[in-house]
Amino acid sequence: MALLPIPSPNDQALSQQLASLIQQKIEDNNGWIDFATFMHMALYTPNLGYYSGGAKKFGLRGDFVTAPEISPLFSKTIAVQAAQILACSDGDDPAANILELGAGTGKLAADLLLELNELNQLPKQYFILEVSAHLRHIQRETLHKQLSAELFNKLVWLETLPKSFTGLVLGNEVLDAIPVHLIHHTAQGWRERGVGINGEFMWQDAELSAPNLIDNLPVDLPIGYVAEVCPAVSALVYSLAEMLETGVILLIDYGFSAREYYHPQRNQGTLMCHYQHYAHDNPLTHIGLQDMTAHVNFTQIAHACKQVRVAGYVSQAQFLINCGILTILQQLSPNDSAYMKLAAAAQKLMSPAEMGDLFKVIAFTKSIDAPLLGFKSGDKTHTL
Repeated sequence: MALLPIPSPNDQALSQQLASLIQQKIEDNNGWIDFATFMHMALYTPNLGYYSGGAKKFGLRGDFVTAPEISPLFSKTIAVQAAQILACSDGDDPAANILELGAGTGKLAADLLLELNELNQLPKQYFILEVSAHLRHIQRETLHKQLSAELFNKLVWLETLPKSFTGLVLGNEVLDAIPVHLIHHTAQGWRERGVGINGEFMWQDAELSAPNLIDNLPVDLPIGYVAEVCPAVSALVYSLAEMLETGVILLIDYGFSAREYYHPQRNQGTLMCHYQHYAHDNPLTHIGLQDMTAHVNFTQIAHACKQVRVAGYVSQAQFLINCGILTILQQLSPNDSAYMKLAAAAQKLMSPAEMGDLFKVIAFTKSIDAPLLGFKSGDKTHTL
């Protein structure tokens, strides 16, 4: 593991508080918890978990940088697709809305509303589903600074999904932070890799916490293979589909189809941690101070429910090109001082060596038949 920066004394104290809570959970559960429980507590325990605490997470001074933080080009391009969806979904009912899942700093919401205002295709309301009180506070600050009172008044924060919804449901780098189960293929069969304690947290295998965890795994994975499975992702997509009356669910994240996800050479899974821009694979350290993510199995979410139709699946680079990112960039002169900065950002967003191929975009539609702009070329739905 990379030599990580040493946390401040205050961060170490908070981390130890959370570690003690997890240790108690393990002791109360006969010395073992599944990794999904460990990951959920590490990320979401009120006031102490990574997403619930006060440490800066996004941007150059945080632990990682998301696409909206890289450049407004990302949001400008997403707005082109959002405008088409809002125009399709309102019909006779002008109640087309946007619901963003986990809005981070609020940067994407701010830029989207500003751009949709320019395109004359504002939603009636812009809902933000955010379970972290700390992030809700940051989002309010960001959006209050960047938006007019008229645009700010379109914002509504939610802690649970609404019962019904019309418009665009948008999730950017949300699915990767949903807690996963770890499955280990041993000579005795499939076991579940969880967390025990012996002075410090340690990996420990046990019987599967639910037999259906292995239902969709390839049968030919070698002994020693470790993989993630995430029933909670399927449950979320199912809930979104049940909620959607008319509109589109648009999800952007890093991941693969099942065939790539469970490749024989990816024998230790995709679980990664991020701490102050250091990426490593040990989630049992820096408890509550580091992000934990797993790549998304897009085949799994494509098959999660029948209430919606998969309308497209492309790489992020292809999606941005389809929505006109190059046209937006060409509107600036190469001699403009802002051009080089935007061109560098576009390279990061679209390069196969950066975010372009690893990140994918998938869309589900209900009661909308018009082809979506973002998937007009390069659709890979057949690979799911």
